[in-house]
Amino acid sequence: MHARGILEWLANVNRLARLLERHVAIVQRVLVDMAHPADLGHDRAEHPVVGVAGVAVLVTEQVVACVASGELGATTVGGTLAAARLAGIRFMGTGGIGGVHRGFADRPDVSADLAQLTRTPALVVYSGIKSLLDVTATAELLETLGVPVLGFRTDELPLFYTAGGGPPVPARVESAEEAASVAQMHWQLKRRSGLLLAQAPPTSLDDVEPLIEQALAAAEEQGVSGPAVTPFVLSYLHEHSGGRTREVNRELVLANAQLAAEVAVAYSAS
Repeated sequence: MHARGILEWLANVNRLARLLERHVAIVQRVLVDMAHPADLGHDRAEHPVVGVAGVAVLVTEQVVACVASGELGATTVGGTLAAARLAGIRFMGTGGIGGVHRGFADRPDVSADLAQLTRTPALVVYSGIKSLLDVTATAELLETLGVPVLGFRTDELPLFYTAGGGPPVPARVESAEEAASVAQMHWQLKRRSGLLLAQAPPTSLDDVEPLIEQALAAAEEQGVSGPAVTPFVLSYLHEHSGGRTREVNRELVLANAQLAAEVAVAYSAS
């Protein structure tokens, strides 16, 4: 669990409890970046801290300063992976990962999520690369970095809000047990990187690309750049889609958390 794009609805702690209870076989603990590196696993009695308003969203390189200052922070995928590496956590679910931004030739911008994936032995269940990014370039960079990408019952990469349309996935698995087996073999072969397991969103919005283009154009016109682009675009999409993108976001995070739990259980049983 991490902050980008879901912190808003996680303010409702009941939703978080629902997420954690989707799979009864997994220990009910949630990853939250708090004041100290040791504070990585929190039981349900401590969940209300997730609903605190005004918490800074931390990219990977900001985690150390936050911990040193004793402040509260919520993490991006990269930041969550950095914390997971410290705690020995091997499985996580999220929405989408960062990657190569559109317009890279004019303004180079690559998410720190990718670098952190290369040095964290964790399997991340996701619904593809964030659709506001250059998906094809990001998929090619993942290949260059040696990060395996698996499709969960799909032959092509989901586009976050859309079930298909992305590049072909290098390998496909049909079950949590099969995904766990691939992860186990990956780490047995002394590969120290993470793996990505792509699952299509439960509901596919096939008409969202024009809205994404509009949102990116609006961000450009208003001078929004860097880490501020993602929350700006998400807010724009939620507003101009009549809330449809928000609902899909909620659905896919729940589905990915459940699948991550199932893979974790299968891995522990192998």
